[in-house]
Amino acid sequence: MVAGLLLVVTGLAGCRVRSHVTVHYDGPAPTPAGVGHTIPVGSSTQVITVDGLPRTFHLFRPATLPAMAPLVVMLHGGYGSGLQAEGSYGWDAEAALGHFIVSYPDGINHVWNAGGGCCGEAARDNINDVGFITQMVAAIEQEVPIDKARVFATGISNGGILAYDLACNTEIFAAIGPDSATELATCPSPAPISIIHIHGTADPIIKYDGGPGQNVGAVIDGPAIPALNARWRAIDQCAPPVVSVSGLVTTSIADCPSNRQVELITIAGAGHQWPGGAPNALGQRILHTAPPSTALNATAVIWQFFAAHAKA
Repeated sequence: MVAGLLLVVTGLAGCRVRSHVTVHYDGPAPTPAGVGHTIPVGSSTQVITVDGLPRTFHLFRPATLPAMAPLVVMLHGGYGSGLQAEGSYGWDAEAALGHFIVSYPDGINHVWNAGGGCCGEAARDNINDVGFITQMVAAIEQEVPIDKARVFATGISNGGILAYDLACNTEIFAAIGPDSATELATCPSPAPISIIHIHGTADPIIKYDGGPGQNVGAVIDGPAIPALNARWRAIDQCAPPVVSVSGLVTTSIADCPSNRQVELITIAGAGHQWPGGAPNALGQRILHTAPPSTALNATAVIWQFFAAHAKA
């Protein structure tokens, strides 16, 4: 599977003390009285039942939240996990500064069914990951007041591909922020949505110019990233993009109706990784992935974009 998000780094967050709650959930969102608890401050883990399967997600709630809190869903990549994503990409610290909740769901056997045969066991068994994420958001909304105009999804690699699938098949997100990802699922009539996409030109697994990538358990064969970005500009009925260059970073920003934007950030020479994330020397040596680019902090950049693009 897509190797930027490594099982070998799951230990980064696994040593943290966490509260654990099981919510039996299958179908429509429960009433608040039926849940019987709220999300504690700090890190916690919950389990819901979706399509008869127990599904796990991890939450970070900062000490201070507004009356109606934003929610960011962070989707790990192939061979990753929710705890690995929490420990690797800096979203807890960003949430403490920005006063929002972060959810880190777990894919089945560390992968997501994100369309186009990707990826692994989840795709083979046609796991309903869009349904899981949708029901997870609904369950969280029963426990803490969430601003439905400020629900966002981000993800790396396999997780970023799922973020596009969520944009294609739901209307609960105000914006998505894929990194080192592409779109593989069919997407015939998506609703307009703000998008910020970050990608390195030297990504060997999900190629910036499109076509089959390096086989790391699954070959990802997607469109050229600039073409994908242009397609979403058309969906969003955006104005022509404004392009700027700063060192290795090229940014294309298109303004769209109803305060939406479609943005592409290209990092020259960057590989398959989360810019500004925690390096993992063992994973880089074993799976030949690139060290994280220091050209920008993807977490801070994506959150800044999310914060400016609530639903109208």
